[in-house]
Amino acid sequence: MNRRTAKSKAAASTLTTVVVLRLYVAGGAPNSMQAIANLEAICAEYLKDGHRLEVIDVLENPQRAMAEGVLVTPSLSKLSPQPAAQVIGNLSDKARVLLALGLKPHAA
Repeated sequence: MNRRTAKSKAAASTLTTVVVLRLYVAGGAPNSMQAIANLEAICAEYLKDGHRLEVIDVLENPQRAMAEGVLVTPSLSKLSPQPAAQVIGNLSDKARVLLALGLKPHAA
């Protein structure tokens, strides 16, 4: 193996997958606030800095929500990596959220 190949393999192994998420909420509604808190806790525990989260308030951006087919809030969309996934509700079912994100729960 030459030096160039070794360097490129080392660089590739340090790359991390960034999970891109979009959370649609309805202002300060209790379920929306709970969804934000639950998702932030899950991201902090499982994704650390390996995620990008966009929170969209459908009360402020109703056209965007309609254009993207969002009819219910709170609604979480995982945009990448593929496969895409969606979870509706306040995200209190941690196992369901982890499954949608393609993550495994920590061993108990």
